Amino acid sequence: MKSKITGFIMSVVILLIIIILVCLGIIIYKEITSNESIATDVENFVSTYSTLFEDTKEENIETPQIIENITEIPQTPTTNKTNIDYSKIETDGYFYEQLEPEAQTIYKALQANEEKMKTGTATIDLGTTFSDLLSTSGGEQKLGEYYQSAVESYLYDNPKIFYISANKLYLNIETTTRGNKKTYKVFINNGSQPNYFSDEYTSQSQVEQAIDMIEKIKNQIISQKTNNTYNNIKMIHDYLVNNVEYDSTLAKDNIYNIYGALVNKESVCEGYAKAFKYLLDEMQIPCVMVIGQATNSKGETENHAWNYVKISNSWYAVDATWDDPVIIGNGTISNDIKYKYFLKGSLKMNKDHIPNTQFTQEGRNYEYPVLSQYDYQN
Repeated sequence: MKSKITGFIMSVVILLIIIILVCLGIIIYKEITSNESIATDVENFVSTYSTLFEDTKEENIETPQIIENITEIPQTPTTNKTNIDYSKIETDGYFYEQLEPEAQTIYKALQANEEKMKTGTATIDLGTTFSDLLSTSGGEQKLGEYYQSAVESYLYDNPKIFYISANKLYLNIETTTRGNKKTYKVFINNGSQPNYFSDEYTSQSQVEQAIDMIEKIKNQIISQKTNNTYNNIKMIHDYLVNNVEYDSTLAKDNIYNIYGALVNKESVCEGYAKAFKYLLDEMQIPCVMVIGQATNSKGETENHAWNYVKISNSWYAVDATWDDPVIIGNGTISNDIKYKYFLKGSLKMNKDHIPNTQFTQEGRNYEYPVLSQYDYQN
């Protein structure tokens, strides 16, 4: 009798174990299929919206290209951090001020990680900051737009970050699903690229060496600073006109950044404009970079870059590139040519310089400072 009872009990136990295993199998299956459906949705987002960030470079100006790559990551957290607070990071970027709060958060995250980004592979972690946004319909698209605006604003506000390629920065969303609850963590990294450096650089040591060379030249220039804002602006303008050569080949390294202008002393208009802003930033003189179209003396319209600078509570335009024309032979330029586009008002400047308020195709529209109508009178 006891053996029959024991056998019955064992049968019941085995049956219960089988039922439990079946239930667990069903739960695991649902979890896996749920995650697979999320991954499919994200892939569609990437293929649809990566076209928003096509390069707008033509001939002699390169504007940042942003590649959006939001991917489903396996359920291995990149960090234990959740709410990462960048609100205490101080910044006064002109284009930063025009961003939505969400884009400002991404901008500040980039700024907070500037030193780490010199490695070319450091992860910029945003934790669960955007979890609520990503839980809403269309949240992925909005985050992509904020990301694009943040990156392009950050690079235009900070020409000193010459070694980062926006093309190689990737925005990632890590989605963790537990039953009906989803948690989203966001981070920026180099994706499948070896690093997110521009093509001229492959290592942190190269970047640091380049920065050191730029800073030595910058310090030599800034040492001539006076207490007169006009003289300081003129000094920077004259330094670039006298020392930088315009590169008409459009094929050399660093011609679009401050390294090309200050170290190699060869650049295109974007390099002139970035170097002008970089040096004035170091002297705390408000300056922004402007991109758009300009029509030369031959009636030819081309993409171009120049600057607006603030002096005596008003903004004026400076085009150091066009104040440094290519001279054939041993001729020299007169002051009428050298200062033709120096501290000009809108009545003069807007005749042949038309600003473009979009840095990238389909990107946000920015506002430039309002120029004084009339040229600056010293």
